[in-house]
Amino acid sequence: MAGQGKKIPMRMCAGCQEMKGKKELIRVLRTQEGEILVDATGRKNGRGAYLCRSMDCLEKARKCKGLERSLKVKIPEETYESLKKEIGSIEER
Repeated sequence: MAGQGKKIPMRMCAGCQEMKGKKELIRVLRTQEGEILVDATGRKNGRGAYLCRSMDCLEKARKCKGLERSLKVKIPEETYESLKKEIGSIEER
C-alpha cells in the first residue's frame, strides 16, 4: 500500500451523473428549515447535493429534477435563479 496518496472523496453531479472529486463540485444544501442554498465551504449541516461548476449541468439537473431527487424537496424557481448567478460568478473566475 505504500505510495498511495490520500483518498479523494468522490461525489456524483446531480446534472451529468458523473463521479468527480468533491473539490471540483458545488454543494447545494437543504437546511433543517427547508431553505436551499449554495454551501461554499462544504461543511454546513443539512442534506447536500453536488453539481459541476457549469450551467450545462445545472440545466440538466433542472430538467431531470436531479437536485429535487437528491435533496428530497421541491425546488422553487427563484432558487434555480440564485444557483445560476452563483455558478455564473464561479465560471468567470
